[in-house]
Parts: sequence; structure tokens; C-alpha cells
Amino acid sequence: MNIGNLTFENKAFLAPMAGITHPVFRWMVREVGGAVGFTEMVSAEGIVRDFERAQKYLEPFPGEKPFAVQLFGADPGAVAAAAVISVEQGADLIDINMGCPVRKVVKAGAGAALMRDPGKLAALLRKVRAALHCPLTVKIRSGWTAGEILAPDMARIARDSGVDAIIVHPRTVAQGFSGKADWPVIERVKKAVEIPVIGNGDIRTAEDALRMMDETGCEGIMVGRGVLGNPWIFSAIRGAIGGGSAMIVPTPAEREAVVCSHLDRNIRFFGERDGIKDFYRHLSWYTKGMRGCAALRKQVLGEENHEEVRDAIHRFFALTQRDRPPEDEHPDASSG
Repeated sequence: MNIGNLTFENKAFLAPMAGITHPVFRWMVREVGGAVGFTEMVSAEGIVRDFERAQKYLEPFPGEKPFAVQLFGADPGAVAAAAVISVEQGADLIDINMGCPVRKVVKAGAGAALMRDPGKLAALLRKVRAALHCPLTVKIRSGWTAGEILAPDMARIARDSGVDAIIVHPRTVAQGFSGKADWPVIERVKKAVEIPVIGNGDIRTAEDALRMMDETGCEGIMVGRGVLGNPWIFSAIRGAIGGGSAMIVPTPAEREAVVCSHLDRNIRFFGERDGIKDFYRHLSWYTKGMRGCAALRKQVLGEENHEEVRDAIHRFFALTQRDRPPEDEHPDASSG
């Protein structure tokens, strides 16, 4: 699919997630699943006022192209300036967050608050568009409440302001991240605009992705929480879209290789102590539901030595491999 002057071979994207989609995580997802990931949302005011502190959020992983940065802010001038700085740092695509429901973001007039101020939203997007030559996208929610669905109107404003694509998370601000995503809202947005629409929300499997595209007509999909512990979901989605297998089950050895690679890169990026601390929750996601996972988490919790963590992981997967039934008896062996 095309967004502005960029062509994406994979129609599935990694959603921006605060505290999660740092360079290492985006690198792992790109390597394992081939999906382009967005940075976690970065404060435009932070970039403009204290660039040295904010710079770490604008760091691509080695060779990250295209590099997509998501910004949030309420002041058109600050957001436009931050977008320009982001491009100077290597960004190939800028996304404006106008859907974050977090109270402090909304209280500052950013995120989802922009959906309730059409004039301000249009002014902000036009200011950013005039400052950029690269593709510009927006990420929106369905509305404020179930009785106040704003997405189609916001999509039209975004299109008229020069935005190249729209990402729709069809939950309301009132829902936060709970409840069910209202996929028909994505279809309404798609019918309202001619530019590409990317759907986001409740995609846990490749079948979910295909169903969303079929039911809503969106050109692409975005996966958030469904990728945690499962970067292979993007390969499965790509295979399913291409008419192949929608089921990819990594072997214990393959999973161990990815887990250890993630750990090693975390150490190089954050340092040993902080790298292990950040990695702990990813380890929990990678091993969720596996035999002995609780004991592994207990063993690693509080550990600050890289080699000790690596050895614990190796022992865990060695036991997993030993207990694994032969291929012809494995429950996932016939799934492709």
C-alpha cells in the first residue's frame, strides 16, 4: 500500500505504544515480522524545549527505513517545529496522535482533546502539512462517547488538511483500552474519505486482520497489544493476506533465539541494569502460558547480571525442548 510517496510491502503496522515501542522493540518486530513500527508518542513541546532529553525518543534502530515518528501536542507551531526536527533526525513519516485518552494529555488540549475542537485541529494539521514534504498521518479514536462518534468528521478534516492516511482505533475516549473495538466505525471512516485508512483494535490473530479488512474495507491494519510476546503475528498476517498460512508457530529454539536477541539488544541500547529491567515484562509476554514460566519470572526478577538472565532463559528453553512431543505428535504440527 502507498502512503504519500512511501510504498509499504506489508499492510500490517506496529502501533505506537508508550514505553514499549522503543528502537529495540521496533527492531525485533521488523526483523521477525517485517512490519514497520511507529515510535511511542513523543511530546512536541518536549522536542522543541529540551531536544537533548527528547532525542532518545527520536532514535531509529540501525537501518530503520522507513522511520515513522508519532507526535502529540496542542500548539500548531510547536507540533510543526517538532515535526521538522524529527525529519531532520531521519523520520520518513510523521503521525499526529489525536486519540490518546490519558487525562494529563487531554487536559493539555492534545491527543483526543483535538477531536472536540475541529477548528484547532484543522489549524494544527495545516501548519504541520505546510512544514513537511514527507507523508503525514493521523491516529484517531471513534469519538468521545458511544453517543458522540466523531471519527468520520475528523477524517474529513484531516483529508482536507493534506493528511495522507488515517489510522482509526474504534474505541471511544470513555472506553480507554477496555471493551470491544467498534469496527463498523472504521468502515464509516473509509466511506467518508478517499485516502488510505488503517484499522486498529482487537487484532490478535491473522484471521482477525483479514476479517477487519474484509468487513471495513480498510487498506491496512495496525496491531498493538496483540504483538506483545508474539512478533510472529506480522508474518502470519502477511502470509494470510497473500493467500498462504495464517498460522505461524515458532519452535522453542526459534523462540529462544528471538528472546535472547531481544535481551542482548536491550543491554546494548539501555545498559545492563536498565536493559534487564525493561526486558523483564517482554520475557513475561514471550513465555506466557509456557510450562515453568512463573518459575522463570521469579528467578529473573530483580536480577541485574546479563549472563545470569541469559543462562536462566537457556535452561528454561532446554527443558521446554526436552518436554516437547515429536513433530508428528505436536498439536501445532499440522497448522502450517
